[in-house]
Amino acid sequence: MNRCSISFSDCCFRLVSHRSILGFVANDLPLFCLRRRSLSLGHSIVGSTDARPFPDYSPKKPTIRDSEFVYQISTALKLRRSEPLRRILKPFESNFRTDHLIWVLMNIKNDYKLVLDFFYWACLRREPTLEARCIVIQIAVASKDLKVAHGLFCDFWAKPNLDLCLSYSHFVERLIYTYKDWGSDPYVFDIFFQVLVEAGMFNEAGKLFDKLLNYGLAISVDSCNLFLTRLAINSDGIEMAIKFFNEYPEGGVCWNTTSHNIIIHSLCLLRKIREAHNLLLQMELRGCIPDVVSYSTVICGYCDVGEHQKMLKLIEEMQIKGLKPNSYTYNSIIVLLCNTDNVVEAEKVFREMVNQGILPDKVVYTTLLSGFCNFGNVPAARRLFDEMQARKIDPDNVTFTAIIHGLCRTGKIVEAVELFHEMVSRGLEPDEVTYTALIDGYCKAGEMKEAFALHNQMVQRQLTPNVITYTALADGLCKRGELDTANELLHEMSGKGLQLNICTYNSIVNGLCKAGNLVQAVNLIKEMELAGFHPDTITFTTLMDTYCKMGEMTKAHEVLREMLDRGLQPTVVTFNVLMNGFCMTGMLEDGERLLKWMLQKGIMPNATTYNSLMKQYCIRNNMPATTKIYRSMGTQGVMPDSNTYNILIKGHCKARNMKEAWFLHREMVEKGFDIAVSSYNALIRGFYKRKKFMEARELFEEMRTQGLAAERDIYNIFLDMNFEEGNMEITLELCDEAIEKCLVDKAHNEKI
Repeated sequence: MNRCSISFSDCCFRLVSHRSILGFVANDLPLFCLRRRSLSLGHSIVGSTDARPFPDYSPKKPTIRDSEFVYQISTALKLRRSEPLRRILKPFESNFRTDHLIWVLMNIKNDYKLVLDFFYWACLRREPTLEARCIVIQIAVASKDLKVAHGLFCDFWAKPNLDLCLSYSHFVERLIYTYKDWGSDPYVFDIFFQVLVEAGMFNEAGKLFDKLLNYGLAISVDSCNLFLTRLAINSDGIEMAIKFFNEYPEGGVCWNTTSHNIIIHSLCLLRKIREAHNLLLQMELRGCIPDVVSYSTVICGYCDVGEHQKMLKLIEEMQIKGLKPNSYTYNSIIVLLCNTDNVVEAEKVFREMVNQGILPDKVVYTTLLSGFCNFGNVPAARRLFDEMQARKIDPDNVTFTAIIHGLCRTGKIVEAVELFHEMVSRGLEPDEVTYTALIDGYCKAGEMKEAFALHNQMVQRQLTPNVITYTALADGLCKRGELDTANELLHEMSGKGLQLNICTYNSIVNGLCKAGNLVQAVNLIKEMELAGFHPDTITFTTLMDTYCKMGEMTKAHEVLREMLDRGLQPTVVTFNVLMNGFCMTGMLEDGERLLKWMLQKGIMPNATTYNSLMKQYCIRNNMPATTKIYRSMGTQGVMPDSNTYNILIKGHCKARNMKEAWFLHREMVEKGFDIAVSSYNALIRGFYKRKKFMEARELFEEMRTQGLAAERDIYNIFLDMNFEEGNMEITLELCDEAIEKCLVDKAHNEKI
């Protein structure tokens, strides 16, 4: 991403989620409706002279005997309404029939409470007819009791073994038949439409929509919005939602901003971002003003497909229109920046979000700290972790797992274990992902005993190790040369019904290569193909890496050629392997040519690509060439990582450019990167040789504060310095520390 000031960001990996769309509907009702008839006011269509009239209600006529019975019930209900209904109606219960219900309702229809009580009493005796149910629904809507009306609809559709098609036809027929004389409130059809939509009966809802147009009525905007939303939630219904939206404005339907937002989101789900953007541009022409949600949804879509420039242009348009970004906008850009390794820029956007008064939630914090962990900047992730807790935002399993994974990736297994125990002490249950991250960390550190102990604990907690768990264990065993044990583990995997996948094979191939068993690795690749697993980019990149480290660049080229012949696309990691090979064998000109070719082909290098070249130029003490590459890195928008800084610091110290080395050290600290022990040693030696004793002492104390051990000659420098200054207490303390760090630890490591 270009280094420009982003004044906000929005809509994350939840983007304009389904939950968000429902929120739009809830907050922005009503919406739109209608089709090819003229404009609608409320529910009636203006100028619809050809509309079909609703039928007159003409129920079955009661006999004289029934009329007398109905009169007695109606009179008793009206005169004795203060008494319990069951007591009033007890004398009539034995002779009461379903037909009597409608006739009584005709006499008491102006007393809504009485209607409802009597209807429920009748329902306890026998199932009411569909006509009676529709009559009570009409009365409830006319009395503005929409909750009861909705419930009466739902009760009917919740019945078991209901023939939906037949029931729908009968229900619509009865609802239309009872409409004119029992309520005449068109919102009754809206509620019915909503119930159909909620039940997932989208075809029936569409039929109802069309049928009502023939009667000169239109479903209200809020109900149609609900229809669009429910269709958009279902992946199979997105196209139907878009078709419905495009078809019905022909008759004069004015979709509002919310309607457009739903369809824009639907188009983005289909990755039709340009169509979504075009709809955004058309909104004002259609009389709708785009809001922050409209822009945020399209911004989010462009973020998903990585079109940074269009995203930035939309952000500028938002600013011009005076629209303030919301949390979704910020989240979206933060996710994009993290996914493209621009984590430092992501934090700038995050800080601006906070400055604008928009409080980040757990998801935003987790996204950003995961980005730092993936980038190798765990201290920055820990800082965010502490910050979110200071804001009273409790980290969850995902947050803890992200940092544990980051610590394990950077070899900080002790800190990872401490955090794991803290997670458990807070009552959070680690899942398979958490355990696997920690097991992988132990395996990478070569601590296989601890890895298997954690595996056993995982099983005891009734968590099932997956293919990734076993792959990590197999990889750790292979790296230690315990190939037979790794094979046994794979057999155990198969015995548990877990299928080996390409990742498992790649892990073992990598382990064999690391152990120097290249022939076995090649043979395993052949076995892998016989088992139906075709080598992928990672497989070939692993082989290339081994050949490059052996200095056999010709064979590495052959592997690359075979990879291309198979139609596999090399990744930036593949090219980094090749770059490292060129640099290690002294072929720096070839390395620079490779970098130039990558840029020409649109393959974006990362920090590792540049680091390989800079490291070799530093070794040759060619700092002008190193600086040139570093500047080129910045021009391409590639952010330096901790290795970049450590390489440059040691290079400048070696060339005695202490001012530049000191500046890089300060910048590195500000960005939260870890400074390598070798960089501290180089800086201290450089300043000491230049007689910059204050700077050397400051760095030495900084190093000790972090628990890092300096090399023996560095300890000797400060032992002599403090002795000459008469600081005997510090001298003795340093002496003990030097013995412990340089002698005891060294002997222990050699023993291991």
